[in-house]
Amino acid sequence: MTSESRRQFLQLIASSPLVAALASSRAGAAADWSDGMIDELAGLVTTPADALNVFDLHRVAKANLPPAHYGYMATGTDGNDTLLANREAFQRVFLKAQRLVDISTIDTKLELLGEQLNSPIMLAPTGSQRAFHVEGELAVARAARSRGHTQVLSNVATTSIEDVNEALGAPVWFQLYPTANWSVAEKMLRRAEKAGAPVVMLTVDLNAESNRELMERYAAVDARDCSECHSDAKYYWLERKPMYYDTGFTDNDQFDTPAMTWEYVERLKDATSMKVVVKGIVHSDDALRCIEHGADGVVVSNHGGRAEASGQGTLDSLPGVVAAIDGRIPIIVDSGFRRGTDVFKALAMGADAIMIGRAYLWGLAAFGQPGVEKVLDLLNAELSMVMGQMGTPSLGDIGANSIGRHRY
Repeated sequence: MTSESRRQFLQLIASSPLVAALASSRAGAAADWSDGMIDELAGLVTTPADALNVFDLHRVAKANLPPAHYGYMATGTDGNDTLLANREAFQRVFLKAQRLVDISTIDTKLELLGEQLNSPIMLAPTGSQRAFHVEGELAVARAARSRGHTQVLSNVATTSIEDVNEALGAPVWFQLYPTANWSVAEKMLRRAEKAGAPVVMLTVDLNAESNRELMERYAAVDARDCSECHSDAKYYWLERKPMYYDTGFTDNDQFDTPAMTWEYVERLKDATSMKVVVKGIVHSDDALRCIEHGADGVVVSNHGGRAEASGQGTLDSLPGVVAAIDGRIPIIVDSGFRRGTDVFKALAMGADAIMIGRAYLWGLAAFGQPGVEKVLDLLNAELSMVMGQMGTPSLGDIGANSIGRHRY
């Protein structure tokens, strides 16, 4: 069955009122609940300035995007248990305030892998950003530049690293999905090095396939003719992924890397001058292996709930990784961050920085560059506010005594 005939078949099934209602209810509930409870009084904001939180931008993004594009952004795996768990994990942690502390100055600066950052909030690598806004990664880069944030660029981005660097005004960090063909990865590494990227972020949590049901449900109710952008060719999307240009990658190659082992980290270290950060670590044993094999840092991540059906939130994975690392290399965490309080909780649990993904994509899909800027403004303002509330005027003041855990 071709992709077009399959799409027509799914649309026929979806045309049933009962099936459509069930699909819409389940898909909407999973996506919306996991991304924040919807305020019954909230309508669609018309400008970024009107947004009170990132969920306001989510609603606009959902209204703006074609169903299939929104589904690609919103999806988890299987019944979205891991996606939901990412948000639920934050609810089990509470904050503990200390009083009579001088909070007249709040300082969110830090040093991370040799770079001075203004905020612990980084922009995670997300692919295919032009599916959400015509300017894609360029709009995100300009927003990051205007607000002084670090951007990590996916190697499946729809804009070249050179153009993104120009928009950012500085080299991005580079994220790598290794293919089974080492020469393809090597060519991308050389290109990223030439562009000045100081860090390569090796993603290790997509070596197996994932069952993205929510994405399929939204695609099934999308009535557009998508053949202009999507074809039956195995890797048709490579034509819109500039980092794969001139790498020699073809339809005969294997994109997934099920045979990748820890030796790949060492090979990467030997092959590049960039610092190597391993992304997708959720187990304390793997955290130790990262150190054993020379990683310069780790990202505690379950790919925003898109890669695995573990049902474990990244915040629940964080303490074990922190204990294993024991301060020897930096720890970044992502997946499910929507509030300044979320950022605070992760920092209190031992993370050095956090990355946001869907949150800034909501801003991008809602209003382009100004929308991304608004997301960064909101999260930074919320973080500074909660730091003041908790009596922790600098990031160094945030620690284990700043939080507690509910016993239910």
